[in-house]
Amino acid sequence: MAAGFSGGQVLTGLRLATMAAPGTGTIPDGVIAIRDGHIAFAGPAEELPREMARWPGRDYGGRLATPALIDCHTHLVFGGHRAREFALRLEGASYEEIARAGGGIRSTVTATRSASDGELLAGALTRLDAMIAEGVATVEIKSGYGLDLETELRMLRVARALGQARQVRVVTTCLAAHALPEEYTGRSDAYIDLVCDRILPAAAAEGLADAVDGFCEGIAFSPEQMARVFAAARALGLPVKLHAEQLSNLGGAALAARHGALSADHLEYLDAAGVQAMAAAGTVAVLLPGAFYTLRETQAPPVALLREAGVPIAVATDANPGSSPMTSLILALNMACTLLRLTPDEALGGATREAARALGLGAETGTIEAGKAADIAIWNIETPEELAYRIGDNPLHQRLTGGRA
Repeated sequence: MAAGFSGGQVLTGLRLATMAAPGTGTIPDGVIAIRDGHIAFAGPAEELPREMARWPGRDYGGRLATPALIDCHTHLVFGGHRAREFALRLEGASYEEIARAGGGIRSTVTATRSASDGELLAGALTRLDAMIAEGVATVEIKSGYGLDLETELRMLRVARALGQARQVRVVTTCLAAHALPEEYTGRSDAYIDLVCDRILPAAAAEGLADAVDGFCEGIAFSPEQMARVFAAARALGLPVKLHAEQLSNLGGAALAARHGALSADHLEYLDAAGVQAMAAAGTVAVLLPGAFYTLRETQAPPVALLREAGVPIAVATDANPGSSPMTSLILALNMACTLLRLTPDEALGGATREAARALGLGAETGTIEAGKAADIAIWNIETPEELAYRIGDNPLHQRLTGGRA
Protein backbone atom coordinates (compact mmCIF):
# COMPACT_ATOMS: atom_id res chain seq x y z
CA MET A 1 0.00 0.00 0.00
CA ALA A 2 1.32 3.42 -0.92
CA ALA A 3 2.49 5.63 1.90
CA GLY A 4 0.50 8.73 2.80
CA PHE A 5 1.69 12.33 2.56
CA SER A 6 4.11 13.62 5.14
CA GLY A 7 3.13 16.82 6.87
CA GLY A 8 -0.51 17.84 7.29
CA GLN A 9 -3.56 18.66 5.18
CA VAL A 10 -7.16 19.52 5.95
CA LEU A 11 -10.24 18.43 4.01
CA THR A 12 -13.07 20.94 4.50
CA GLY A 13 -16.63 21.44 3.27
CA LEU A 14 -17.68 17.87 4.06
CA ARG A 15 -20.85 16.18 5.22
CA LEU A 16 -19.01 13.75 7.44
CA ALA A 17 -20.25 10.22 8.14
CA THR A 18 -17.58 8.84 10.45
CA MET A 19 -19.31 5.43 10.90
CA ALA A 20 -17.63 5.31 14.31
CA ALA A 21 -20.70 3.61 15.77
CA PRO A 22 -24.14 2.55 14.51
CA GLY A 23 -26.58 5.40 14.02
CA THR A 24 -24.10 8.23 14.49
CA GLY A 25 -25.49 10.22 11.56
CA THR A 26 -23.54 12.96 9.79
CA ILE A 27 -21.69 16.13 10.70
CA PRO A 28 -22.94 18.80 8.26
CA ASP A 29 -19.92 21.14 8.37
CA GLY A 30 -17.20 18.56 8.87
CA VAL A 31 -13.47 18.61 8.42
CA ILE A 32 -10.78 15.93 8.40
CA ALA A 33 -7.18 16.76 9.28
CA ILE A 34 -4.62 14.29 7.97
CA ARG A 35 -0.98 13.97 9.01
CA ASP A 36 1.50 11.32 7.86
CA GLY A 37 -1.19 9.20 6.26
CA HIS A 38 -3.40 9.07 9.36
CA ILE A 39 -6.38 11.02 10.62
CA ALA A 40 -5.34 13.65 13.16
CA PHE A 41 -8.81 15.13 13.65
CA ALA A 42 -12.33 14.52 12.35
CA GLY A 43 -15.33 16.53 13.43
CA PRO A 44 -17.09 19.89 13.18
CA ALA A 45 -15.10 22.67 11.53
CA GLU A 46 -15.51 24.88 14.58
CA GLU A 47 -13.66 22.32 16.71
CA LEU A 48 -10.60 21.98 14.46
CA PRO A 49 -7.47 22.64 16.58
CA ARG A 50 -5.89 25.99 15.80
CA GLU A 51 -2.54 24.58 14.73
CA MET A 52 -4.25 22.26 12.23
CA ALA A 53 -6.28 25.11 10.77
CA ARG A 54 -3.00 26.47 9.36
CA TRP A 55 -2.34 23.32 7.32
CA PRO A 56 -2.94 23.37 3.55
CA GLY A 57 -6.56 22.56 2.79
CA ARG A 58 -9.04 21.61 0.13
CA ASP A 59 -12.74 22.42 0.09
CA TYR A 60 -15.10 19.69 -1.11
CA GLY A 61 -18.20 21.82 -1.51
CA GLY A 62 -20.55 19.94 0.80
CA ARG A 63 -19.88 16.45 -0.54
CA LEU A 64 -20.35 13.38 1.67
CA ALA A 65 -17.27 11.75 3.18
CA THR A 66 -17.31 8.19 4.54
CA PRO A 67 -14.59 5.72 5.38
CA ALA A 68 -13.26 4.14 2.19
CA LEU A 69 -15.09 0.90 1.51
CA ILE A 70 -13.74 -2.49 2.58
CA ASP A 71 -14.61 -5.69 0.72
CA CYS A 72 -13.95 -8.37 3.33
CA HIS A 73 -14.81 -11.50 1.29
CA THR A 74 -13.64 -11.96 -2.31
CA HIS A 75 -12.17 -14.61 -4.60
CA LEU A 76 -10.58 -12.20 -7.08
CA VAL A 77 -7.79 -14.48 -8.35
CA PHE A 78 -9.02 -17.20 -10.70
CA GLY A 79 -8.89 -18.48 -14.25
CA GLY A 80 -11.73 -18.81 -16.73
CA HIS A 81 -15.42 -18.14 -16.14
CA ARG A 82 -18.61 -20.11 -15.44
CA ALA A 83 -21.21 -18.45 -17.64
CA ARG A 84 -22.46 -21.86 -18.78
CA GLU A 85 -23.36 -22.74 -15.20
CA PHE A 86 -25.41 -19.55 -15.00
CA ALA A 87 -27.43 -20.84 -17.95
CA LEU A 88 -27.73 -24.31 -16.38
CA ARG A 89 -29.16 -22.84 -13.17
CA LEU A 90 -31.73 -20.95 -15.20
CA GLU A 91 -32.67 -24.27 -16.79
CA GLY A 92 -33.32 -25.74 -13.34
CA ALA A 93 -30.01 -27.23 -12.16
CA SER A 94 -29.07 -26.42 -8.56
CA TYR A 95 -25.69 -25.20 -7.35
CA GLU A 96 -25.21 -28.51 -5.54
CA GLU A 97 -26.16 -30.57 -8.61
CA ILE A 98 -23.69 -28.68 -10.78
CA ALA A 99 -20.94 -29.12 -8.18
CA ARG A 100 -21.53 -32.85 -7.82
CA ALA A 101 -21.42 -33.24 -11.61
CA GLY A 102 -17.89 -31.82 -11.72
CA GLY A 103 -18.80 -28.20 -12.30
CA GLY A 104 -18.71 -25.42 -9.79
CA ILE A 105 -15.47 -24.87 -7.94
CA ARG A 106 -13.79 -27.83 -9.63
CA SER A 107 -14.23 -26.28 -13.08
CA THR A 108 -12.55 -23.08 -11.90
CA VAL A 109 -9.77 -25.18 -10.38
CA THR A 110 -9.03 -26.65 -13.80
CA ALA A 111 -8.91 -23.21 -15.41
CA THR A 112 -6.82 -21.72 -12.61
CA ARG A 113 -4.24 -24.49 -12.60
CA SER A 114 -3.70 -24.04 -16.34
CA ALA A 115 -3.43 -20.23 -16.20
CA SER A 116 -0.05 -18.51 -15.95
CA ASP A 117 0.74 -16.12 -13.12
CA GLY A 118 0.57 -13.26 -15.63
CA GLU A 119 -2.88 -14.33 -16.79
CA LEU A 120 -4.12 -14.63 -13.21
CA LEU A 121 -2.72 -11.21 -12.35
CA ALA A 122 -4.19 -9.51 -15.42
CA GLY A 123 -7.65 -10.91 -14.81
CA ALA A 124 -7.59 -10.03 -11.12
CA LEU A 125 -6.38 -6.49 -11.83
CA THR A 126 -9.41 -5.86 -14.03
CA ARG A 127 -11.72 -6.91 -11.22
CA LEU A 128 -9.74 -5.02 -8.59
CA ASP A 129 -9.77 -1.83 -10.64
CA ALA A 130 -13.56 -1.99 -10.81
CA MET A 131 -13.65 -2.15 -7.01
CA ILE A 132 -11.17 0.71 -6.56
CA ALA A 133 -13.29 2.85 -8.90
CA GLU A 134 -16.17 2.46 -6.42
CA GLY A 135 -14.21 3.61 -3.39
CA VAL A 136 -12.74 0.34 -2.09
CA ALA A 137 -9.39 0.81 -0.31
CA THR A 138 -9.09 -2.56 1.45
CA VAL A 139 -9.89 -5.94 -0.09
CA GLU A 140 -9.59 -9.48 1.21
CA ILE A 141 -8.57 -12.04 -1.43
CA LYS A 142 -8.85 -15.80 -0.93
CA SER A 143 -7.08 -18.67 -2.62
CA GLY A 144 -9.07 -21.88 -3.02
CA TYR A 145 -9.08 -22.48 -6.77
CA GLY A 146 -5.76 -24.32 -6.78
CA LEU A 147 -6.41 -27.15 -4.33
CA ASP A 148 -2.81 -28.29 -4.62
CA LEU A 149 0.35 -26.94 -3.05
CA GLU A 150 1.76 -25.23 -6.13
CA THR A 151 -1.38 -23.45 -7.30
CA GLU A 152 -2.59 -22.39 -3.88
CA LEU A 153 0.75 -20.67 -3.29
CA ARG A 154 0.69 -19.14 -6.78
CA MET A 155 -2.76 -17.65 -6.10
CA LEU A 156 -1.60 -16.13 -2.84
CA ARG A 157 1.51 -14.69 -4.48
CA VAL A 158 -0.66 -13.09 -7.17
CA ALA A 159 -2.92 -11.66 -4.46
CA ARG A 160 0.11 -10.12 -2.76
CA ALA A 161 1.26 -8.73 -6.12
CA LEU A 162 -2.09 -6.96 -6.53
CA GLY A 163 -1.35 -4.95 -3.41
CA GLN A 164 1.93 -3.84 -4.96
CA ALA A 165 0.43 -3.03 -8.34
CA ARG A 166 -2.32 -0.79 -6.97
CA GLN A 167 -2.75 1.70 -4.14
CA VAL A 168 -4.89 -0.65 -2.04
CA ARG A 169 -4.54 -2.74 1.09
CA VAL A 170 -4.79 -6.45 0.25
CA VAL A 171 -5.50 -9.01 2.97
CA THR A 172 -4.84 -12.60 1.91
CA THR A 173 -6.64 -15.73 3.08
CA CYS A 174 -5.63 -19.32 2.42
CA LEU A 175 -8.79 -21.19 1.43
CA ALA A 176 -7.20 -24.50 0.47
CA ALA A 177 -10.10 -26.30 2.22
CA HIS A 178 -12.55 -24.94 -0.35
CA ALA A 179 -13.51 -28.12 -2.19
CA LEU A 180 -12.23 -31.63 -2.74
CA PRO A 181 -10.02 -31.79 -5.85
CA GLU A 182 -10.85 -34.49 -8.37
CA GLU A 183 -7.64 -36.41 -7.72
CA TYR A 184 -8.73 -36.88 -4.10
CA THR A 185 -12.22 -38.18 -4.84
CA GLY A 186 -13.23 -40.53 -2.02
CA ARG A 187 -10.21 -39.49 0.06
CA SER A 188 -11.28 -36.24 1.72
CA ASP A 189 -9.35 -36.92 4.93
CA ALA A 190 -6.17 -37.41 2.92
CA TYR A 191 -6.74 -34.04 1.27
CA ILE A 192 -7.21 -32.39 4.66
CA ASP A 193 -3.86 -33.98 5.61
CA LEU A 194 -2.32 -32.16 2.63
CA VAL A 195 -3.90 -28.87 3.67
CA CYS A 196 -2.79 -29.14 7.29
CA ASP A 197 0.63 -30.71 6.81
CA ARG A 198 1.90 -28.98 3.68
CA ILE A 199 -0.19 -26.16 2.21
CA LEU A 200 -0.81 -24.13 5.35
CA PRO A 201 2.77 -24.44 6.66
CA ALA A 202 4.18 -23.45 3.27
CA ALA A 203 1.87 -20.43 2.99
CA ALA A 204 2.79 -19.35 6.52
CA ALA A 205 6.52 -19.83 5.97
CA GLU A 206 6.42 -17.61 2.90
CA GLY A 207 4.27 -14.97 4.62
CA LEU A 208 1.51 -15.39 2.05
CA ALA A 209 -1.53 -15.81 4.28
CA ASP A 210 -3.03 -13.40 6.79
CA ALA A 211 -5.79 -15.86 7.73
CA VAL A 212 -7.21 -19.32 6.97
CA ASP A 213 -10.70 -20.10 5.68
CA GLY A 214 -12.67 -23.20 4.72
CA PHE A 215 -16.02 -24.37 3.36
CA CYS A 216 -18.05 -26.38 5.88
CA GLU A 217 -20.85 -27.92 3.81
CA GLY A 218 -22.16 -31.24 2.53
CA ILE A 219 -20.49 -30.64 -0.84
CA ALA A 220 -17.22 -29.62 0.83
CA PHE A 221 -15.90 -30.53 4.29
CA SER A 222 -17.35 -31.71 7.59
CA PRO A 223 -17.13 -29.83 10.89
CA GLU A 224 -14.62 -32.44 12.11
CA GLN A 225 -12.40 -31.85 9.11
CA MET A 226 -12.65 -28.07 9.49
CA ALA A 227 -11.71 -28.40 13.16
CA ARG A 228 -8.47 -30.02 12.03
CA VAL A 229 -7.79 -27.14 9.63
CA PHE A 230 -8.49 -24.60 12.35
CA ALA A 231 -6.16 -26.34 14.76
CA ALA A 232 -3.39 -26.35 12.16
CA ALA A 233 -3.98 -22.66 11.40
CA ARG A 234 -3.89 -21.61 15.03
CA ALA A 235 -0.69 -23.63 15.58
CA LEU A 236 0.84 -21.46 12.85
CA GLY A 237 -0.43 -18.27 14.49
CA LEU A 238 -3.04 -17.59 11.79
CA PRO A 239 -6.59 -16.42 12.58
CA VAL A 240 -9.49 -18.33 11.07
CA LYS A 241 -12.84 -17.71 9.38
CA LEU A 242 -15.39 -19.99 7.73
CA HIS A 243 -17.89 -20.33 4.90
CA ALA A 244 -20.75 -21.65 7.02
CA GLU A 245 -24.45 -22.50 6.82
CA GLN A 246 -24.79 -21.46 3.17
CA LEU A 247 -26.73 -24.49 1.90
CA SER A 248 -27.52 -26.34 5.13
CA ASN A 249 -26.90 -26.14 8.86
CA LEU A 250 -23.90 -28.23 9.92
CA GLY A 251 -23.08 -26.09 12.95
CA GLY A 252 -20.15 -24.47 11.18
CA ALA A 253 -20.69 -21.02 12.63
CA ALA A 254 -20.67 -22.36 16.19
CA LEU A 255 -17.53 -24.33 15.35
CA ALA A 256 -15.87 -21.20 13.98
CA ALA A 257 -16.86 -19.25 17.08
CA ARG A 258 -15.37 -21.90 19.37
CA HIS A 259 -12.08 -21.40 17.53
CA GLY A 260 -12.25 -17.62 17.95
CA ALA A 261 -12.95 -17.01 14.27
CA LEU A 262 -12.82 -13.49 12.90
CA SER A 263 -15.95 -14.18 10.87
CA ALA A 264 -18.47 -16.71 9.69
CA ASP A 265 -19.75 -15.98 6.19
CA HIS A 266 -22.96 -16.64 4.17
CA LEU A 267 -25.14 -17.93 7.08
CA GLU A 268 -28.45 -18.47 5.30
CA TYR A 269 -29.15 -21.55 7.45
CA LEU A 270 -27.71 -20.21 10.69
CA ASP A 271 -29.74 -21.16 13.78
CA ALA A 272 -30.20 -19.50 17.17
CA ALA A 273 -27.46 -21.60 18.78
CA GLY A 274 -25.00 -20.49 16.12
CA VAL A 275 -26.00 -16.86 16.59
CA GLN A 276 -25.42 -17.07 20.34
CA ALA A 277 -22.04 -18.75 19.85
CA MET A 278 -20.97 -15.98 17.46
CA ALA A 279 -22.16 -13.29 19.86
CA ALA A 280 -20.20 -14.80 22.74
CA ALA A 281 -17.02 -15.05 20.65
CA GLY A 282 -17.29 -11.67 18.92
CA THR A 283 -17.31 -13.40 15.54
CA VAL A 284 -18.55 -11.13 12.73
CA ALA A 285 -21.39 -12.28 10.48
CA VAL A 286 -20.41 -11.56 6.87
CA LEU A 287 -23.48 -11.46 4.63
CA LEU A 288 -23.03 -12.08 0.91
CA PRO A 289 -26.15 -10.91 -0.92
CA GLY A 290 -24.57 -11.41 -4.35
CA ALA A 291 -24.48 -15.18 -3.85
CA PHE A 292 -27.98 -15.13 -2.34
CA TYR A 293 -29.20 -13.32 -5.47
CA THR A 294 -27.27 -15.34 -8.04
CA LEU A 295 -28.31 -18.70 -6.59
CA ARG A 296 -31.90 -17.45 -6.18
CA GLU A 297 -31.96 -18.51 -2.56
CA THR A 298 -35.21 -18.23 -0.64
CA GLN A 299 -33.94 -18.58 2.93
CA ALA A 300 -32.23 -15.39 4.08
CA PRO A 301 -29.73 -15.15 6.93
CA PRO A 302 -31.45 -14.53 10.30
CA VAL A 303 -30.74 -10.80 10.43
CA ALA A 304 -33.23 -10.15 13.24
CA LEU A 305 -31.57 -12.77 15.45
CA LEU A 306 -28.12 -11.37 14.68
CA ARG A 307 -29.28 -7.85 15.57
CA GLU A 308 -30.92 -8.98 18.78
CA ALA A 309 -27.79 -10.84 19.89
CA GLY A 310 -25.52 -7.93 19.03
CA VAL A 311 -23.51 -9.86 16.42
CA PRO A 312 -21.59 -7.42 14.17
CA ILE A 313 -22.84 -7.65 10.57
CA ALA A 314 -20.54 -7.06 7.61
CA VAL A 315 -21.41 -6.99 3.90
CA ALA A 316 -19.14 -8.12 1.03
CA THR A 317 -19.35 -8.96 -2.66
CA ASP A 318 -18.10 -12.56 -2.52
CA ALA A 319 -16.72 -11.74 -5.98
CA ASN A 320 -16.13 -15.09 -7.67
CA PRO A 321 -16.72 -16.69 -11.07
CA GLY A 322 -19.60 -18.93 -10.04
CA SER A 323 -22.02 -17.97 -7.31
CA SER A 324 -21.40 -14.19 -7.18
CA PRO A 325 -19.81 -12.85 -10.37
CA MET A 326 -19.94 -9.21 -9.32
CA THR A 327 -17.37 -6.66 -8.24
CA SER A 328 -19.68 -3.85 -7.11
CA LEU A 329 -19.71 -3.39 -3.35
CA ILE A 330 -22.13 -0.49 -3.82
CA LEU A 331 -24.56 -2.91 -5.47
CA ALA A 332 -24.02 -5.31 -2.56
CA LEU A 333 -25.18 -2.54 -0.21
CA ASN A 334 -28.43 -2.22 -2.14
CA MET A 335 -28.91 -5.99 -2.23
CA ALA A 336 -28.22 -6.25 1.51
CA CYS A 337 -31.05 -3.78 2.15
CA THR A 338 -33.52 -4.98 -0.49
CA LEU A 339 -33.01 -8.74 -0.20
CA LEU A 340 -31.76 -9.22 3.36
CA ARG A 341 -33.53 -6.27 5.04
CA LEU A 342 -30.55 -4.47 6.50
CA THR A 343 -30.99 -0.75 7.08
CA PRO A 344 -28.86 1.59 4.94
CA ASP A 345 -26.83 2.47 8.05
CA GLU A 346 -26.23 -1.22 8.79
CA ALA A 347 -25.23 -1.89 5.19
CA LEU A 348 -22.71 0.97 5.02
CA GLY A 349 -21.39 0.09 8.48
CA GLY A 350 -21.07 -3.46 7.18
CA ALA A 351 -18.83 -2.36 4.32
CA THR A 352 -16.67 -0.12 6.52
CA ARG A 353 -16.54 -0.51 10.31
CA GLU A 354 -17.68 -4.14 10.58
CA ALA A 355 -15.79 -5.25 7.47
CA ALA A 356 -12.61 -3.96 9.09
CA ARG A 357 -13.45 -5.94 12.22
CA ALA A 358 -14.04 -9.08 10.10
CA LEU A 359 -10.46 -8.75 8.84
CA GLY A 360 -8.94 -8.02 12.25
CA LEU A 361 -8.27 -4.42 11.18
CA GLY A 362 -10.74 -2.59 13.36
CA ALA A 363 -8.01 -0.65 15.13
CA GLU A 364 -6.49 0.52 11.83
CA THR A 365 -9.26 1.43 9.40
CA GLY A 366 -13.01 1.29 8.76
CA THR A 367 -14.04 4.53 10.51
CA ILE A 368 -13.09 8.19 10.29
CA GLU A 369 -11.51 8.72 13.69
CA ALA A 370 -8.27 10.17 14.97
CA GLY A 371 -5.47 7.61 14.79
CA LYS A 372 -7.00 5.56 11.97
CA ALA A 373 -5.52 5.36 8.47
CA ALA A 374 -6.75 8.20 6.27
CA ASP A 375 -8.69 5.84 4.00
CA ILE A 376 -11.59 8.03 2.92
CA ALA A 377 -14.21 8.02 0.16
CA ILE A 378 -15.76 11.30 -0.95
CA TRP A 379 -19.07 11.04 -2.79
CA ASN A 380 -21.20 13.28 -5.01
CA ILE A 381 -24.22 12.72 -2.76
CA GLU A 382 -25.69 14.36 0.33
CA THR A 383 -26.66 11.48 2.62
CA PRO A 384 -25.22 8.03 3.40
CA GLU A 385 -28.56 6.39 2.53
CA GLU A 386 -28.04 7.32 -1.11
CA LEU A 387 -25.21 4.79 -1.43
CA ALA A 388 -27.55 1.86 -0.79
CA TYR A 389 -30.54 3.52 -2.45
CA ARG A 390 -29.16 3.93 -5.96
CA ILE A 391 -28.96 0.97 -8.35
CA GLY A 392 -26.23 0.84 -10.98
CA ASP A 393 -24.84 4.26 -10.06
CA ASN A 394 -21.35 5.12 -8.88
CA PRO A 395 -21.28 8.53 -7.15
CA LEU A 396 -17.62 8.37 -6.13
CA HIS A 397 -15.85 11.73 -6.37
CA GLN A 398 -12.48 10.76 -4.90
CA ARG A 399 -10.88 7.93 -2.96
CA LEU A 400 -8.03 8.58 -0.54
CA THR A 401 -5.76 5.88 0.86
CA GLY A 402 -3.35 6.97 3.53
CA GLY A 403 -4.41 10.52 2.69
CA ARG A 404 -3.33 10.15 -0.91
CA ALA A 405 -5.66 10.39 -3.91
